[in-house]
Amino acid sequence: MPNKEELKGKVTEVKGKVTGDESEELKGKIQQEYGKAKEKVEELVDEASHKVNEFIDKVKHKEE
Repeated sequence: MPNKEELKGKVTEVKGKVTGDESEELKGKIQQEYGKAKEKVEELVDEASHKVNEFIDKVKHKEE
């Protein structure tokens, strides 16, 4: 599902296409890619956090 940055980028891209403004169109494409990258980083952070929590739980259970 597209995030806020991707949607804003798509709107900017379409606005650029409609008005014939290539720089606005490019700005929209870049904004979309930024949104995709931001989403990927958030996913990686969540995954790493989950793995750290699993590790901590394993260590706690060994101590008991």
